[in-house]
Amino acid sequence: MRTVIVVSPAFEIVWPWTADRFHSLFAAQGAAEFTRLERGETRTLDQLIEHPSSVTRLVSLMAPVTAEGMRAFSSLKEAVVLTQPYDRNIPEDLQQVLDDAGVKLYHHKSEGYWGQSVSEFGLALTLCGLRRIPQTHHEIITNLQPWDYDPIGDNPKRRGHQFGDNPDFTSGTIEGKRIRIVGAGNIASRYASFVHMLGADVAAWDPFAPEPNFHRTGARKEWHLDRLVQDAEIFAPMVPLTPQTKGLVTAEHIYALPKGCLVVLVTRADVCDMKAIRERVLKDEISLAADVFDIEPLPLSDELLGRDNVVHTPHNAGRTIQSCERWAEMLFDQFLPEG
Repeated sequence: MRTVIVVSPAFEIVWPWTADRFHSLFAAQGAAEFTRLERGETRTLDQLIEHPSSVTRLVSLMAPVTAEGMRAFSSLKEAVVLTQPYDRNIPEDLQQVLDDAGVKLYHHKSEGYWGQSVSEFGLALTLCGLRRIPQTHHEIITNLQPWDYDPIGDNPKRRGHQFGDNPDFTSGTIEGKRIRIVGAGNIASRYASFVHMLGADVAAWDPFAPEPNFHRTGARKEWHLDRLVQDAEIFAPMVPLTPQTKGLVTAEHIYALPKGCLVVLVTRADVCDMKAIRERVLKDEISLAADVFDIEPLPLSDELLGRDNVVHTPHNAGRTIQSCERWAEMLFDQFLPEG
């Protein structure tokens, strides 16, 4: 058995740590050849690898490859072949060559590789939105005023010793909050389990998720999206963006959210009517904790930036060392055990 891994710089820009994880996993089973290509390499796989006819397991991560060149891998049994960093589809002629040769071609069955990273980031955004952590972090760099907690006037419910939350919006602890989630998949179900563990009242809507996705995470299944939004103190749409989910959360749903609600966005912004979200945020009717936006990157002049009721990060929830390594592990696990 001969195992070969080839990775291009174009892939590693998107998925750092992934190729090295593939190498360590295969190397634990025995010899595994690993080639990291230089930028601009144009030679195809059959030219890059000596004696391609003896390769039985291949991982090609955006290395140059042609259908004709793949015919040289006459002993190939199992493979991962990517020509784009996200797209599981490869050119039809290349697919046909592999099919005709009876090669088992492995793909991701889901996007579970970044489920933990994104859901944990969603939890962090929720806490930051509740407690204004990024805002106070930034303010104390240039101003001592945030350290002054003596109430102004006679209203003790605005400020006080060690109290820095904004009571105009959902704030304080996750415990006891009504958290309403759109989705019950890899990301949403994990997030539901986190906030349930912290004592939240959790309900989720997902007409496609099986029953265990709800009760194992402590979330009550809501059958109607229109009803889900009505009492939300924290609202978290956590479905992937597909043609079916684009605009799934309509303007009517956003307008139905109670005043002061915290909206958490960590998957894709366009599953929601972002025009309605922007309108309500700018009117100080709701608060927002978001890693994804309708415009990316956000222009420096964007009205969402720097607001007291907005926490913003630059779309990096899904990228951790762990998610990059898990990307490799979920494909490696599909290969037949050696021996």
